[in-house]
Amino acid sequence: MQIGFIGVGIMGGGMGTNLLAAGRLLSVFDIDATRVAPLADAGAIAAESVTEAAHQADVVMLSLPNAAAVETVAAEALSAMPRGSVLIDLSTSPPSLARTLAEQAAERGIAFLDAPVSGGQRGARSGTLAVIVGGETAVFERVRPLFDDIGANVYHMGEVGSGQTAKLVNNMMAFTSMWSLVEGLALGTKAGVDPNLLREVVSNSSGSTTVWRSGTAAILKDRLTPTFDLQLVKKDLQLALDLADELGVETPMARTSRELLDRFAALGFEAEEIYATIRHHEEALACAIRGRWEDR
Repeated sequence: MQIGFIGVGIMGGGMGTNLLAAGRLLSVFDIDATRVAPLADAGAIAAESVTEAAHQADVVMLSLPNAAAVETVAAEALSAMPRGSVLIDLSTSPPSLARTLAEQAAERGIAFLDAPVSGGQRGARSGTLAVIVGGETAVFERVRPLFDDIGANVYHMGEVGSGQTAKLVNNMMAFTSMWSLVEGLALGTKAGVDPNLLREVVSNSSGSTTVWRSGTAAILKDRLTPTFDLQLVKKDLQLALDLADELGVETPMARTSRELLDRFAALGFEAEEIYATIRHHEEALACAIRGRWEDR
C-alpha cells in the first residue's frame, strides 16, 4: 500500500515515523523541507509537491494546521489521486468541511474519512494517539491497519463528520478543564496547601481528570515548553463554538474559556500553553508554584 503523507510538523512527523516503523511505503511532502528530511533519512520518499505525493498513492493522509490549509491541500491532492484511493484528514477541521470533502472525493471515485487525532506530540511520537474516525464502515475497515500504526485507541464514530464532532467536543471540554486546573492549583497553594499533596488528593477524588494529573505535573516540574499554544487552542475552540452556534447549543463555559484566551493572549501568553498562565497567578499572588514537584 503506497501512502502519501502531507504535513509532517509536530503531529504529522511522529505519525509518519510510526508508519515507516510499521513498514509502510511513504511519500512525504511539507512546505518546510526541513521537516521532511528526518523521514527521508528513515526511508520515506521526499516528494516535491502535494501532487507528487498523491498521484500514485492508495491512501493520502493530511495533517495540517487549519481548515483553510486542509481545503487547499485536499483540492490539490484529489486532482492527482487515482480512482479507488482514500483521502484521510487527520487534522482538526469543521465537520461541515469533512462532508464537503467527502462529496468532492466521491465525484472523483475517491473515498474520504475524517480522522482527527488526540494525544498531543507525545502520543504522535509514541504511537498511542486516539484516532477518531468518521466515514463509511467498509472504507474504515480497509485502512484500519494504518490507524493502528499511529494510535492505541481507534474509534469509528459513524458517518463522515462525526469524527470531527467528537474531537471538537473533547477539545472544548479539555480546554475548559485546563483553565480550572490552573485556578485551582493557584487557589490551594496560596491558601497554604502543599501543591504536591493537593495534586495527590484531587487525583484520587472526584475532581480527578487526565488534564489535572498531566497538567499539574507539568506545572510543578516547570516543564511548560509550548506544544499547543493559545493560538492553536483558540482555533480549535472556535470550531467547537461555531458548531454549537450552528446547532443552537448554549455553551457558556466554553465561551468564557474563549474570553480567557483573548485576555491572556493580550498579557503576552499567545505563544504559550494554557498551563503557562500559572506565571500570571504566581506574580499576582506573590506565590511560587512552578518547580515545586516532589516524588511521592
